[in-house]
Amino acid sequence: MAENQAPDTAPGSEPGSEPAPEPGSEPPAPRRSTVRSLLRLWPYVRPIRARLAVSVTAAMLASLSALLVPTVLGRIVDGPIAERDLDGLWAPAALLLLLGLAEAALFWTRRVVLARPLSGVETAMRGDLFAKLQRLPVSFHDRWGSGQLLSRATSDMYTMRLFLAFPLVFLIVNTVTFLVGTALMFTQDWRLALIVLGPAVPLLILTRRFEAGYSGAARRAQDQNGDLATVVEESVLGIRILKAFGRHRSMAERFREHSRQLRRTELRKAGLLANLWSVIVGLPELALGCALAVGVHLVAQDQLSAGTLVAFLSTALSLRWPVESLGWLLAYANEAATATDRYFEVLDEPEAEAAEAPAGSTAGSTDTQDGIRLTGVRFRYPDAPAGTPDLLRGVDLHIRSGETMALVGATGSGKTTLTALLPRLYETTGGSITLDGRDIREFDRTRLRELVAVAFEEPTLFSATVRENVLMGAPGADEERLLTALATAQAGFVEKLPEGVATEVGEQGLSLSGGQRQRLALARAVVGDPAFLVLDDPLSALDVHTEALVERALRQVLAATTALVVAHRPSTVLLADRVAVLAEGRIEAVGTHQELLRDSARYRELMSGEAALVPEGSTAR
Repeated sequence: MAENQAPDTAPGSEPGSEPAPEPGSEPPAPRRSTVRSLLRLWPYVRPIRARLAVSVTAAMLASLSALLVPTVLGRIVDGPIAERDLDGLWAPAALLLLLGLAEAALFWTRRVVLARPLSGVETAMRGDLFAKLQRLPVSFHDRWGSGQLLSRATSDMYTMRLFLAFPLVFLIVNTVTFLVGTALMFTQDWRLALIVLGPAVPLLILTRRFEAGYSGAARRAQDQNGDLATVVEESVLGIRILKAFGRHRSMAERFREHSRQLRRTELRKAGLLANLWSVIVGLPELALGCALAVGVHLVAQDQLSAGTLVAFLSTALSLRWPVESLGWLLAYANEAATATDRYFEVLDEPEAEAAEAPAGSTAGSTDTQDGIRLTGVRFRYPDAPAGTPDLLRGVDLHIRSGETMALVGATGSGKTTLTALLPRLYETTGGSITLDGRDIREFDRTRLRELVAVAFEEPTLFSATVRENVLMGAPGADEERLLTALATAQAGFVEKLPEGVATEVGEQGLSLSGGQRQRLALARAVVGDPAFLVLDDPLSALDVHTEALVERALRQVLAATTALVVAHRPSTVLLADRVAVLAEGRIEAVGTHQELLRDSARYRELMSGEAALVPEGSTAR
């Protein structure tokens, strides 16, 4: 029967994830028992438990109906055949036909009843995983490779769904079938039954040892698959860099090495399964041969009827599938258990805790118009080596309401990190940040990020239209605000695109130039007229002419908001009312551009020779 055939390949030949933890890979969690891991799927299975029960019942009845066939055959041999009564064959032959039809109908029912609800389970699990990934802090995504997450949302999900559809059902059905078949064999002849069941004890010992070894290999394979997916994704997204520097061969070698590691692990799994299967198939066949020899001797001695021997052997042969399937059913159960562990490793990750505002914070409404105030702000990355100093070591800064503050500092001084603290992409290690007198930890994150708009130095665009990418900054904005934002960012190039604002920009926006991507990211930041605006060197990819046009339009936006602008050159600094110098984890100096040129040697160094090009009487705005 098609239902009772094991697949040609070992389950889980869907690749897995990492050999040993690499940067961006999450080390495996301590292994649970297979059963305890699989029980974690119950909340998703509970809504379809009735259909699952119907599927199991249908499969069980189909298998039990197949066990009736040997009994009918035995009666045919001892009855019509022994008595040469051909007319007496019609009734048992019709019964055999009915049993066959019933078995086929029951297996059809099993598949139909379970197919649609299991697709719903997979959809729900995938939706929960994606929603969790959106809620997890940026520090989580810093640690995990994208391929690891991708493999959990694809191949691992497929493994779990297939386990629920087939191995889970037949682990139950085959166990019941084996027990019923064993009882039938004892009723037919207890001596032959003991011979056939002789290999049971060594098989149980072997399967326990197999499970212990196979679960580790299955986890390694699934982890290695995640690493392989990461390599593929990085090579596709970075194809321009690879080609420009001629590194495609080294990336190909890296891919081949990961492929070889995965191949070795898969061969290890195949070897374990082959060893188990050879014993599972060999020992029962040997026992069946012994039972046949003993049975023939008993028939010759008139101690057993030929019909009973035929019925016994047919029953024993019917139990070959439940016994032989044990190997790959256990293998797939281990595959599903490791896939479940990997899935819940993500769901079990703690989300960013709602940090408590200090007891004496200046909490309250945002009517104080106090702007942005940073008091004693400290920060270190979670994976920073022990004993190293904090990146930010006590930042004190006040950006008055309606003021634009430029932030300058050497590369690696923590400017970008500081801008990420305002919308709470990272949580401060110490100190406090307030917006108009209210601690940012008192805001709901959704509300906070409505108030604070950010344009990052490295603009990220999504595989969507220009309109959809820009309106991520204000989902409810109308067409007029969209066009205004594009005009502010000097993104007139959009009109020349094939479908204007409805043009798909492609993955990562790679169909656009760096300057075009940066202008769309700037439009996304200003489209919602945010109360607070954070710009991380927003003009770095623009040519001098376009930069001047953007600056002119941006001044109008900055005049109506409170802004922090990371700057690396005087032209950007001149957008600001005042400038803050960040050095050694603290704010070293604050003042206007001209004041700092006069009083701060570090600022003059940061502005380098370009500072001399700024007219003596220039103002910040």
